Amino acid sequence: MTEGARTPPPAPESAAEGHPILVGGRWETSDRILESRTWDGREIGSTFLTTRDQYDAAVAAAVTAFATTRRLASFERGDLLRRVSAGITDATDELAHLLALEAGKPIADSRTEVSRTALAFRMAGEEAERIGGEVLPLDLIETARGRWGIIRRMPLGPVAAITPFNVPLSLAAHKLAPALAAGNTIVLKPPSKVPLTLLSLARIIDDAGAVPGSVSMLPMDREVGSLMVGDDRFRLLTFTGSAEVGWRMRAEAGTKRVTLELGGNAAVIIDESADVDRAVQRVVKGGFKYAGQLCISVQRCLVHASLWDEFVPRLVEGATALRVGDPLDESSDIGPMISERAAATFVEWVDEARQDGAEVLCGGTHEGAFAAPTVVTGVPRQARLCTEEAFAPVVVVERFDDFGEALAEVNRSKYGLQAGVFTRDLPRAWMAFEDLDVGAVVVNDVPTFRVDNMPYGGAKQSGLGREGIKYAIEHMTELRMLAYVP
Repeated sequence: MTEGARTPPPAPESAAEGHPILVGGRWETSDRILESRTWDGREIGSTFLTTRDQYDAAVAAAVTAFATTRRLASFERGDLLRRVSAGITDATDELAHLLALEAGKPIADSRTEVSRTALAFRMAGEEAERIGGEVLPLDLIETARGRWGIIRRMPLGPVAAITPFNVPLSLAAHKLAPALAAGNTIVLKPPSKVPLTLLSLARIIDDAGAVPGSVSMLPMDREVGSLMVGDDRFRLLTFTGSAEVGWRMRAEAGTKRVTLELGGNAAVIIDESADVDRAVQRVVKGGFKYAGQLCISVQRCLVHASLWDEFVPRLVEGATALRVGDPLDESSDIGPMISERAAATFVEWVDEARQDGAEVLCGGTHEGAFAAPTVVTGVPRQARLCTEEAFAPVVVVERFDDFGEALAEVNRSKYGLQAGVFTRDLPRAWMAFEDLDVGAVVVNDVPTFRVDNMPYGGAKQSGLGREGIKYAIEHMTELRMLAYVP
């Protein structure tokens, strides 16, 4: 076989054989098994942990393949990404089923995530054909008469990517798709809890005809995965995960660019002019979807005093009406948290707030990995339910009298990813847009709202840079100028 040729992934004869991993364009195994299990411990299948030698081979392949990908025509990059999008759509049932099993995401939400993943690759295909530049006049002084410049966006180089368990397909797509659209190569470390789903995505990308070595999908333990952070062969590190880990990575990343999409404890403000029916419906959805395991899940809800007696009981009623159950059951609104340990930690935080004087209006319990939708009020500002990211099905609800005070309360957080404001008052909507220190203000909806073409990222400890296909491409390219002297 010639160097760099594609090797088809061997199909395991049994689940015990394990799913191969994509190492620099080759489907390989190792002597280190990684089992994939459901929320209640049942084995789904297995794959392999990447060895140090395989990691080095994947990065070396990414460096070599970049010589090819950087010269691909726009239509070649666009066509590849559209083929990937079509492959994802064709595999919707398989991917959604795996996602529900591995991540515990309700099957309806899993199908939605697969659809959004296909959309991200399709949009990236379109953006690949729109990457442009500008002509810049340079004749601004006498000595530069007749001179002009051309500015182009050039692919940056090999990209290191690390993604979390909670929205595994979509968040991986927001790294893979713009990297390939820009002409870069990429090595991605998938979450250890959801390896088979991501390897299935890698198979689709490989089958679509990606340049051998341009994409590697490498499940890794912490020791091998940590090599990515300081590896100078990468030109960009893009990480989605906790703030603590992300900012530590930035400090260790050296001279490479870094994009961080980190956590939050997103807030929503309900002012006295709000549509209460819509606000209740959307806060229930935004606070408890996927058991609150979203970085833009509604965690804090500030309600004007005049609406308190109407809004809060209806919020509690909506939370308790949600069906918690098996994610493969079409009737389940909420599935399990990622582990029983995560659910137990969440209940500890609720109990801690209760001991400090908070009132639990509903929930606050767990059964195994299943946590009850929870509404809490009277939580002290210093409690972890207010200051940290709960990543759990909980909404902390408090009242306010003055809109400016509510904005200030939102800004007291060390996080600033997105915020929501329900109001019919246009000047207040603009006031929130001007004053809230967040990456996005969503008016008349919850901060959980996201469409994949939005610039997505946060202020303060919530991150650095922006995702969203077009904006990620900008960060994955660099401006280069040609100054022409006639």
